[in-house]
Amino acid sequence: MDGPAAAHAEDSFRRVYAEAFAEPPYQEGPDDVAEAFRRFRSQARKGTFRAALAVRSEDGEPVGMAYGFALGPDTRWWDQLTEPVPEERRREDGRRTFGLMELAVCPAWRGQGVARCLHATLLDGIGAERVLLNVHPGSAAASAAYRAWGYRKVGEARPWRGADLHDVMLLELR
Repeated sequence: MDGPAAAHAEDSFRRVYAEAFAEPPYQEGPDDVAEAFRRFRSQARKGTFRAALAVRSEDGEPVGMAYGFALGPDTRWWDQLTEPVPEERRREDGRRTFGLMELAVCPAWRGQGVARCLHATLLDGIGAERVLLNVHPGSAAASAAYRAWGYRKVGEARPWRGADLHDVMLLELR
């Protein structure tokens, strides 16, 4: 999906997000979900925004989602790391790095390949050199999946004020 299509399906993305991130280590409640979807609306307006939604075929109930966008030259993502990043790594031009903002699957649907399929669908044809994401280190299953898909940890960051320390992971595509 592009941004307008994803914005039209916001309720489905919100339902998956709320269910997936209610569990530890996230334990996000209604205020956290509301804040995440204020960001979602802004992100969905970016020209490079892409999203994928997995739904049950029987009733169209959403079971997983993923979204992100290419990082622009003015991104502050690299500034959030706890250790300085070499200039060559942090160079962004609006095409080099795709920022994977969210990837989540409802608990009842985990372990069935939904996340892998969403990840592959989202990244298909993006034309970026690499993918960057933050993952909570307390989410062992997510961290293990990213490592299995080829991501490597390049640092740690607090992605927003008051956030737990997250692992910053990078996947080289070329």
